Amino acid sequence: MSFEQILFFISVYIPPLLFAIALHEAAHGYVARYFGDNTAHMLGRLSLNPTKHIDPIGTIILPAVLILLKSPFIFGWAKPVPVVARNLRNPKQDMIFVALAGPGANLVMALLWAVLLKIWVILDIQSEVLVTMALFGIRINLLLMLFNLIPVPPLDGGRILVGLLPIKFSLMLSRVEPYGIMIVFALILLTDLSNLLGMFIYYLQKGILQLFGF
Repeated sequence: MSFEQILFFISVYIPPLLFAIALHEAAHGYVARYFGDNTAHMLGRLSLNPTKHIDPIGTIILPAVLILLKSPFIFGWAKPVPVVARNLRNPKQDMIFVALAGPGANLVMALLWAVLLKIWVILDIQSEVLVTMALFGIRINLLLMLFNLIPVPPLDGGRILVGLLPIKFSLMLSRVEPYGIMIVFALILLTDLSNLLGMFIYYLQKGILQLFGF
């Protein structure tokens, strides 16, 4: 890979990825604080600064390798924002909103990247870097939103389901959490999950672009 290609890669893919992760994690912390848990604030994690949320391997190295290898599925993680459920005013119910905050933030950011793309087109700013960055910004945020909505704890979808289920079943599902990531990996490797997510991302991105007249 040439120096120009490396520079293009860093300029186009890294900023949207970092901000997608930062906003996702910060959203959890802000909503948790709203419902009574100040843990993230006290630990300095209530921030939109990406460096506060970066896990060197999960946030940078693994996604970068997958992008360079043109993998059909990009996987990674950030340092989770700490949330102490017992500090919430209504732990079972409030955790639903705390969990929803991350995917919701990614949806908002996907729409904001589409807004930026529309502005650049209106202003006739012809830049391959900016256009590619905006399109990737939409895709990576949709990917993070959908991936985190998989109903397996510790993913956000699993925590939402724990909050929605009757207490007996929510306790049973909670016990899956230590093995959740391994279960998700198995689903990706052994099922059509990655293709299914890819299909949803394609149609959601298409719908967002059409919404803004593309």
